[in-house]
Amino acid sequence: MKKVLSTALMAVTVTAMALTGCAKKEETKPGAASATPAPSAAASAAPKGDTSGKDFKIGMVTDIGGVNDKSFNQSAWEGLKLLEKQTAAKVKNLESKSDADYTPNLNQFVKDNYNLTWGIGFLMGDALKTVATQNPTAKLAIIDNVVEAPNVESVTFSEQEGSYLVGVVAGLTTKTNKIGFVGGVEIPVIKRFEAGFVAGVKAVNKDAKIQINYTGAFDKPDLGKAAAATIFNDGADIIFHASGSTGNGVFNEAKDRAKSGKKVWVIGVDKDQSLEFGDEVTLTSMMKRVDQAVARVSKDVVENKFQGGKVVVLGLKDDGVGLPETSKKNVTPEILKKVDEFKAKIISGEVKVPETP
Repeated sequence: MKKVLSTALMAVTVTAMALTGCAKKEETKPGAASATPAPSAAASAAPKGDTSGKDFKIGMVTDIGGVNDKSFNQSAWEGLKLLEKQTAAKVKNLESKSDADYTPNLNQFVKDNYNLTWGIGFLMGDALKTVATQNPTAKLAIIDNVVEAPNVESVTFSEQEGSYLVGVVAGLTTKTNKIGFVGGVEIPVIKRFEAGFVAGVKAVNKDAKIQINYTGAFDKPDLGKAAAATIFNDGADIIFHASGSTGNGVFNEAKDRAKSGKKVWVIGVDKDQSLEFGDEVTLTSMMKRVDQAVARVSKDVVENKFQGGKVVVLGLKDDGVGLPETSKKNVTPEILKKVDEFKAKIISGEVKVPETP
């Protein structure tokens, strides 16, 4: 049964917009613990003294983007590091170098009797379903996919709603009426990003032309850079990416152009990416509060409140997606007011945001 996690239940976490980037990714062999990013400033400032989770072990398996992807996986890991600060629970991550690593990495945590094992990303759905079925007493959770099993809690997001809002920003900010979207793999969650973004742009700028480019990967910055170069060369002045660490290449291309005096913008994803790539090229970001969801569900395990079989959907009304406060640095007050108007209409149901292009 689909339920919505309320904002109140997520109050134990901090907003993802306060989180900062982490250390450079180190090479890790499949099945081995990855290098641990330095805890964010927000996590370091978390309350201490609660040791309710000291006997608990929470594991997290990333998809091929890696834990230091500056985006999705990193946000999830920051959520677990926050939980560690708050409860003294032991947390660990394993990086997957290919989809062949998903099942053995998940099984490693189950075999080691972890109290909860996370699979981060849509692509891990089949592997997590297999492990959950073979280990019915183990507790597992997944982000961005629904795994129907009594021992799995699934967390998904209404990415299309937040993407609609950054589409409004792009449509009202562009000076060339040419805008780009760079996606990773063409899977339902990324198509929701695309659909919402295009709808938001068109809601405020009927004349805008949107170029769509899927790179087919979440871990290839070089492909992101090439895709961005093509779109910018075609006259676009804004690109929204939803492509994991592939999007790092989109930012790098924008920064290279800025050095030669060409003004272009990138809209970040998942985290407030202006904290990593700077305000010079980051117009805003479509925040997806994976860190909050991971921390909340993990804390439920510590408090013996785990809800296996539950599906959580987080949208604008739950503060699960949205824009960061730093948007006001580059987005005009008039445009932000328009964003707030559309946000209210989406929450009320007056505006229905499409989930597919």
